[in-house]
Amino acid sequence: MLCLFITSCNTSVEQTKTIDVSNIDELNQAIENCKAGDEIVLADGIWKDAKIEFKGKGTKQKPIVLRAQTPGKVFIEGESYLRLGGDYLEVRNLYFRNGYTPRNTVIDFRIDKKTFANHCKITHCVIEDFTQPDRDRTDHWVEFWGRHNELSNCYIAGKSNFGPTVMVMLKGNEHIKNYHQIVNNHFGPRPRKGGPHGETMQIGDSGTSMTPSHTHVANNFFERCNGEVEIISSKSNYNEFRNNVFFESEGSLVLRHGNYATIDGNVFIGNDNSEFIGGIRVINTGHWITNNYFYKLKGSIFRAPLAVMNGIPKSPQNRYNQVTDAVIAHNTYIDCKTPFHFGVGSNVSQKDVLPASEIRSAQPIRTTVANNLIFSSEGDAYPIKNYDRVDGVLFKNNMTNSENNGDVKPDGLMTKTFEVNNVSDLLYVPAKNHEDVFAGFDFETITTDLFGNKRASNNSIGAITLPLKKNPLLIDKSLYGTDWFSAEKPKYEAKTIKVAGVKALTEALKSANSGDILALQSGTYAIASSMVIDKRITITSQDKTNKATLEFSSSSPAFEMNPSANLVIEDVILNGNKSQDAFATLDKNMTKAYNLWIENSEISNFKNVLRVSKGSFADTVSVSNSIIKDCINGIQLNKETNDKGDYNAEFVYITNSEFNNVGNNVLNYYRGGYDESTIGGNLVLQHNTFTNCGKTDQDHILINNRGIVNVNFSNNTFKNNPVKLIAVLWGEKGQKPVDNTLVNSGKIEVVQNLKLKLMY
Repeated sequence: MLCLFITSCNTSVEQTKTIDVSNIDELNQAIENCKAGDEIVLADGIWKDAKIEFKGKGTKQKPIVLRAQTPGKVFIEGESYLRLGGDYLEVRNLYFRNGYTPRNTVIDFRIDKKTFANHCKITHCVIEDFTQPDRDRTDHWVEFWGRHNELSNCYIAGKSNFGPTVMVMLKGNEHIKNYHQIVNNHFGPRPRKGGPHGETMQIGDSGTSMTPSHTHVANNFFERCNGEVEIISSKSNYNEFRNNVFFESEGSLVLRHGNYATIDGNVFIGNDNSEFIGGIRVINTGHWITNNYFYKLKGSIFRAPLAVMNGIPKSPQNRYNQVTDAVIAHNTYIDCKTPFHFGVGSNVSQKDVLPASEIRSAQPIRTTVANNLIFSSEGDAYPIKNYDRVDGVLFKNNMTNSENNGDVKPDGLMTKTFEVNNVSDLLYVPAKNHEDVFAGFDFETITTDLFGNKRASNNSIGAITLPLKKNPLLIDKSLYGTDWFSAEKPKYEAKTIKVAGVKALTEALKSANSGDILALQSGTYAIASSMVIDKRITITSQDKTNKATLEFSSSSPAFEMNPSANLVIEDVILNGNKSQDAFATLDKNMTKAYNLWIENSEISNFKNVLRVSKGSFADTVSVSNSIIKDCINGIQLNKETNDKGDYNAEFVYITNSEFNNVGNNVLNYYRGGYDESTIGGNLVLQHNTFTNCGKTDQDHILINNRGIVNVNFSNNTFKNNPVKLIAVLWGEKGQKPVDNTLVNSGKIEVVQNLKLKLMY
């Protein structure tokens, strides 16, 4: 007899939940109780001072999701941050703005030293201007820990304080071989910082530079990332950089530490307006740099289109290892000024002022440069710049359309006549394939070109093979960042506001929109308080032949420069009583850069023409066609004295102006610390006249530009200035006085090797 036994069992599957939360307490409760597959939905609105610690255990099939109710409608503001700890967590559609983190990170893939994230994702989020009030304070906006985490389709822009925007940490075995994915993001403008520690991305650090990371950086758009000389600083092993676009970014992708990086299929776009836009800088061992496209890059030395550095023999871990066993092949350079720089950083000439541990004398060896295409529409007779011998570099089957008149003339750089066609915006391709390619060791692994076309049947010199796919585009912004946020701002048509009288001026300054022009009626304006500048504004005279005069009586600054101030003083007379500064920054919390332009104006009887605070930073200070007289001090850009490579202004232009009876130095513009990769600031001093200035200066120097790297000092006249030194110029940086006239005014001294305090 057959007996059938039926055992009752519960076959129901635990249901996942959608949990709506409207405040931080509800959010914390939801996180505490969440399970794999749950979705936590933040209510639309402003979440201020939100300190979110998102932890849980999801699965690959059922991640735990934290998202906005409506994409782009959940605003994280004030003193806020987000931390993740656990497995398979996903955060979507949050907008960080109007605030800063009270910790060291905005988004952190760990909660504490024991609770970190694996297989977690931040996607379709925005972090915009979420920067520290104090520019000297260091933080990271996104910090990676753990393994297999992802940052994707985000828009991140506006960081102005110390520290990389995105940082990958490798401290501990749990964080190496991490295979993180940083993909499809739009890294928007990062303003110039004025010194080091302004990278957009850093992968590892000196202490972990020999560890394997395997971080994958692909399909990202880097737009005007100008924080410092390094846009990306790779400081670990086996990282990959594929198919990214670097658009008008004043820096380079730098293989700073670590070995065996892959840089393939990237696009570097420059312009005719900046000499600071770079390409790729190579240090260390075993890198493959292939299929990259470089257009109109004008940078040089550390910012060259291709910069291959010298190393330090037996280098310390935090300095420069010798370049060995690198391959640079099948790249295209279009209208790039001197695309190849070799021996960058060679500094044997400075052995008298630097210790042996800082001398970069180890030339690149066992390095192959092959099948690269160089085209110059105007002709570039110097495709290679060398700062040391390049005997250890093998050049094979590289092609240029210009004669090579440089010091290095390898057989492997051929001059041939060929044409390129403009097939889409910024994209120029050869009219035909150039099939005489060099087949080096492992070159068969370069199987595709810049656009993914197979090289097997149509291999060619350069990054691009023919025929092309239809409508090839270098840049399509719709491919990057979120699908709900646009970084494009509507253009504002500036208005001219006519002003008569102090009250009208005060009211107009408060009510004006950024970009407006305040046109002053002729006459004298007696002003008893500071004029606060926190936007882009121009103050000018209606009648250029009868300029308005602003008379300041308060001891507070005539113009108080706030973050984001952009002030143009044009055709105006400013007069003080020597108790106040003409222009001064806030004493602290100068979150963002300011700009000051003085044109066709007269400034007299002030304590300082410009006084700044530590941590303040001007992108540009310009004085042109103006008169500055009877002031105690001139332009004082000298508060960054920590000797760590920082400085108070990027560009200082003083041109076609007169300085009369300025008691102390006319300009004090300081950058301290030996940091060879900090290549600012920038001073242009041309066609000026200095008379009877500097008589009370304790250092007996008229123009103090110590440590400033780029100086144009020409066609100035110095008369009866009772100082010992007009200026000290830095010969090793190519500085020299040109066509200046000195009458009873001391001398201009050129010091070849300026001794600076070591930063490391």
